[in-house]
Amino acid sequence: MSNFAALILGLIQGLTEFLPISSTGHLYLGRHLFGLDEAGLFLDTMLHIGTLLAVVVVYKEVLKKMLFNPFGKLTLIMIVGTIPAVIIGLLFEDFFEKISQTGSTIGWEFLVTGLMLWMADGVKHGEKSLEDISYMDALIIGSFQAAAIFPALSRSGLTIAAGLFRKLNRETAAYFSFLLSIPAIAGGIVFQGKELFAGHVESVTMTSLLVGTISASLFGYVAIVAMINFLKKRSLKVFSYYVWILGISIIILQSLDKF
Repeated sequence: MSNFAALILGLIQGLTEFLPISSTGHLYLGRHLFGLDEAGLFLDTMLHIGTLLAVVVVYKEVLKKMLFNPFGKLTLIMIVGTIPAVIIGLLFEDFFEKISQTGSTIGWEFLVTGLMLWMADGVKHGEKSLEDISYMDALIIGSFQAAAIFPALSRSGLTIAAGLFRKLNRETAAYFSFLLSIPAIAGGIVFQGKELFAGHVESVTMTSLLVGTISASLFGYVAIVAMINFLKKRSLKVFSYYVWILGISIIILQSLDKF
């Protein structure tokens, strides 16, 4: 496991965790296409810790307010928005783990991600701000997040799309999506931690771990800030085109037994 490989995986994880193009799907592609399968679960966990650090830094002031007001509305809608993913994750853990390992459906999942982004971009712009998000809004957005347990369904893409469907303004849709990612990423780290403690881990040097974690954190921070600003005025359709091209390419390669 080279430091360069760790850097590339960190870049992929950091950018694609918050761009609406699926981090899990891209990490799978990165390992498969560039021969980085030896990365191991330990590095994967550290990459997620890196992106968690990035989003915590961006939202540090909001998180402080939630910490000192644990029964406030924002805290409660975060809990409501997280419940669907927790339920689905616990009930279908083995199923989703098998799907993630084989990668047999990721081409189709990229296509679905693109379709959701395209449809959401065509919705008439809403005006709801963060303060206007209802518990029903949070539950529906959280349900879209739960669906993104499939590896190439983008968590950020689906939650941003759901926010737009629920008439959140475009900036708020991205902002709440990334805020909701905090418990989602933390939960994923916990699930991976179970495997680590069970001994399902490959050896990775400390230097590679640090390189990957720092890379994921830095690029994750850039992706969060850039995406929130991007969505204020620009279309999501550019991401639709990208994931459609990627999905169709994967499906064709899989049909030819080239992938």
